[in-house]
Amino acid sequence: MSDPSDIRAWQRLSERVTTSGRLEPDDPARLAETGVRNVIDLAMPDHPEALPDAEGAFSAQGIAYTHIPVPFDAPEERHYAAFVTALEAAEGPVHVHCIMNWRVSAFFYRYHRDACGMPEPEARALMERQWSPETSDYPGASAWAAFIAEGER
Repeated sequence: MSDPSDIRAWQRLSERVTTSGRLEPDDPARLAETGVRNVIDLAMPDHPEALPDAEGAFSAQGIAYTHIPVPFDAPEERHYAAFVTALEAAEGPVHVHCIMNWRVSAFFYRYHRDACGMPEPEARALMERQWSPETSDYPGASAWAAFIAEGER
């Protein structure tokens, strides 16, 4: 099966990692068909576009589920550390999502730059396929601009 490109902000980062924005009720089954074995969800559970009973939906498909709720206007280092731990512990293909793929792209920017040693321009280009916190006027974007500036350089 090919990548479900109709999922909001779908992006394949590698053979092992895919990302997206919000997921719809039929998407857990579709992700299982693509071979996803683990899902990391960075969305707030009370967001109107959050997948209802996400843990149950993924469990029904045999997919491990990790929820790390990251408030859009207040990302913290502890959220990022939990993400890194979950990503590195995940066996098999992993899908990481939030609502718009903005939280996810910023976390992967830091991960690629700091943990993987990817050159900053390459890591930034991957993030900017989804958004650029420094140029966004979306409420809360300034918190993300500060967040991506943190970490190793």
